[in-house]
Amino acid sequence: MKFAFIAKHRGIWPAVWICEALGVSRGGFYTWLTRPRSARSHENEELGAKVRASFLASDRTYGARRVWRDLLADGVRCCLHRIERLMRLQGLKARPRRRRLPPDLGERQVAAVAPNVLDRTFEAPAPNRKWIADFTYIWTAEGWLYVAAVIDLFSRRVVGWSMSATMTAQLVTDALMMAIWRRGKPDALLHHSDRGSQYTSEPFQRLMADHGVICSMSRSGNVWDNARWRASSRRSRRSGRRARRTGHKTRPRPTRSTTSSASTMPNAGTRQSVI
Repeated sequence: MKFAFIAKHRGIWPAVWICEALGVSRGGFYTWLTRPRSARSHENEELGAKVRASFLASDRTYGARRVWRDLLADGVRCCLHRIERLMRLQGLKARPRRRRLPPDLGERQVAAVAPNVLDRTFEAPAPNRKWIADFTYIWTAEGWLYVAAVIDLFSRRVVGWSMSATMTAQLVTDALMMAIWRRGKPDALLHHSDRGSQYTSEPFQRLMADHGVICSMSRSGNVWDNARWRASSRRSRRSGRRARRTGHKTRPRPTRSTTSSASTMPNAGTRQSVI
């Protein structure tokens, strides 16, 4: 490692100075410099490139163990400690996942809680018959960015969305307003969401009542009642993780990228998992 450091920096300082500072002989350095590279060195270079490719393909989320398993799946024979060493030499370190999630501090209107009319029937006979809604969050250097979406269960397209720096009723109201504006005033429409304070708020409930939308809500603490939205929002969550890992400084950057993915997530040509 000392000889490699000398070879890298000898264009800045004389090799003699660096050798003296590191306590190695100048002759030993030049012997190392002219010596042919070993087969192990070539293997490490090739394996290091594969390690870096796997790490970058994971959006910098994979640690040494996941990179190792990724390479084993590709037929590369190596040990975990070697992967750890190669990642350490290249300065590859996975960004830690942000654990603390934003709490919902809004007050839930108990009187506005609706029964579970959808009852996990995630098939729709025609467009604009069943919509499901929820929102997620993306971390930026400025704070959380909240993204709400409305999905039509017939086409599984996102028909309305909105983004905001605050987790308020206006966030989900704007998403529903966009869906109604894009699809026209639908007849016999069922809107399903969770029991969050945003969906039980007076402005949101009034918007649904003004357009004749039937309200349906998941049972308390039962995430499977809205499982289709959660399955369909995986791309949006991946965009959120990518935004957090790439270190967006402001909210507008992930806003544009998230809007791009939301407008096409998921479309009719996307292979869907079965719920």
